[in-house]
Parts: sequence; structure tokens; C-alpha cells
Amino acid sequence: MAEQTEVCNYLTHEVKKMKIAVLAGGKSTERNVSLSSGSKITDALRAKGHEATMIDLFLGYDLQEGQTVEDVFETSNTDSDYEIQTDVLTDADIEKLRTDGTVGLFGKNVLEILRAADFVFLALHGGDGENGKVQAVLDLNDIKYTGSGTLASGIAMDKAISKEIMLYNDIKTARFVVLHEEDGIHPQLDFGFPVVVKPNSGGSSVGTMIVHDEEELADSLRDAYRFDDEIIVEEFITGREFSLGVVNEQAMPAIEIVVNDGWYDYEHKFKTGTTTQFITPPDIDEEVHDEMKRVAVKTMKVLGMTNYGRVDFLVNDQGVYVIEANNLPGMTPLSLLPQEAEAAGISYEDLCESIILGKQKLYQEAEK
Repeated sequence: MAEQTEVCNYLTHEVKKMKIAVLAGGKSTERNVSLSSGSKITDALRAKGHEATMIDLFLGYDLQEGQTVEDVFETSNTDSDYEIQTDVLTDADIEKLRTDGTVGLFGKNVLEILRAADFVFLALHGGDGENGKVQAVLDLNDIKYTGSGTLASGIAMDKAISKEIMLYNDIKTARFVVLHEEDGIHPQLDFGFPVVVKPNSGGSSVGTMIVHDEEELADSLRDAYRFDDEIIVEEFITGREFSLGVVNEQAMPAIEIVVNDGWYDYEHKFKTGTTTQFITPPDIDEEVHDEMKRVAVKTMKVLGMTNYGRVDFLVNDQGVYVIEANNLPGMTPLSLLPQEAEAAGISYEDLCESIILGKQKLYQEAEK
């Protein structure tokens, strides 16, 4: 398959085995999702022969007496039985997990371990994991990592800014307004109901609601402000929902998401049996599929994203609309990108290794 050849062309020669720190957990509302991604990525990279270990960004790592940071890479530090909890954790919930008295986003020994790694695989999702802050720290410490850089990560995480850039580059996306708490819970909209309310810098549909009238809008805004001080309200566009990953500039096959009941919210994304997904459904027009691939690659380019990502779409008779771009898409057992890669003939293990090697190539080109 063409996709397999392009994405995996880094694997045609012997790959140097590396010490890889898989950075997961953190302090965002998507902490539980990140831990699932991190566990699976770590196990995959160890299966490829790398010395991969998972490190919790926020909780850090306690070195035992006589243990060095180099020794940390000898074990995976994963929980093979880990299952995503559907409860959304607040900052207070997560802060209770840290009992060593340290402060700040980076837990004990984290930065030292990351410096000892040949590469860091970012398995973080949401909040400070995706908004460029962690990437900035790694850049300042000359630590190599997967995914997009600091600026592109911040742009992609900010829905309003990324949508403005898309519209400027003639990429279709829903009309929207940005609200702050001082705007109140009864704002004036340029479009009618239903609308979609979501935190401007959130992910995994946490705090997102589809609302149908003024009363629902007020309630949803109160809820959304628990997760962000900036809220985006979009016009509701009907259509079929698709997602399409891009790895090393190569678009994957599109996957259609059909929710058995309701809509594709946090629970549907991470609870088995709540959705039906179709890889390149047979009734999708080939030209429409090609257009999604073209727009996905273009969207990542105009937002400055590199290495890998995922773009979500709504498709109807008026065309292909981008919902949003994800700069660190989920890599859990139920996540979309691994399913798309599998449909292209790319194993999960090869996908993870190709992401690292693709970013490694970008670093090498930048150093020339």
C-alpha cells in the first residue's frame, strides 16, 4: 500500500536502538487518556527493541537508593491492565495524587530522566501537554521529542486561533464566536440554534455540549467555564463525521465515526461498545476521500504542525468542514489514528517507531 510505503520508509534499514522516555499523565483533564496512550506506546517501543520507559510528567519518578537515571530505562513502568477511567479529573483531584511536597508541572526527577533519553515520545493529551508549554521546556533543554514544536502546538490547541488561520487559508470550518465570563451567559450569536459549546483549549470533548436553546446555552456555558476561561461557540453543522491522521506528511485512510446513541463525547471516545467506526466506508465518494486527505495535510501545514497529527471533519453536500486539528492524537486501544494506520497495513509498533524516526529526520534536516 502507498500509505505503508511512505510512512514506514524509515524502517527499511536497521534502526539504532534508543533510550526513549514516554512522557504521559500530567495534570490535564485528559490525564487518564494519556496514561493509557503512554502504556501502549511504551510496550510497543520495547517490543521493537528500544529501552523505553513511561514517566508521569506530574508525579515524577522516585529513584531508589543507588539507582541512576540511566537505570530507569531498564523497566517499562507501565500497567498492562490499565483501563481509562471515564471520570474527568479536576486540578484538585490530580494535585492530591502528589505527596512528595514538590511543586510545578514537572515532577521529581522528570527533567533529569528526559535529558538522559535519546528521544522523548510525548503521550500527553490536553492542557499543558499539548499547548506548547512542555515543548518549550524541552526545547530550552535541547531535548528531542515527537510531535509539533512549541508555537504550532500552542496554535493547534487554541481552537479560535487555529480556526482563524484555517479560514484565512480557505479551509472550511464552522462559524464561531469566542466568549469570556464577562460576556455573560446570554450572548448574542450571529447564527441560530443548535450550537456547539466547548472550551477553547480543551480536548477529548471534555466540557463540550450541543445545545438547542437559550436555557441550555446558559447551563452549558456555566459548565464549560469550569475547564477554561475562554469558550468557543460554533454553529452546528450536520454531516457525517470523519477523522483522518497524517504521519510524516502522509495522509492515512479516513475513519467514519457513527455514535450508537447521542454524539461523540468523552465517554463515547473511550468506552468500548458505544460507537461504530468504519475505515473508508464503501459509500464514501473517492473524490471526497481524496479531498479530506488534501485538506488534512494542508491544515497541518498552515498551522505549522509537523511529524504527526489528526484532523477531524464533518462532510455534507456543501463540502468538507474541519472540526479541529489534534497535534498529539490519542494512541489508546480505542483511538482513531492507530486504527487508520492498521487499515493502511501499518502495525501499532511500526507506527510508534515511524513517528520517532520521522521527527528525528526533521531534527537532522534542521541541523544542516
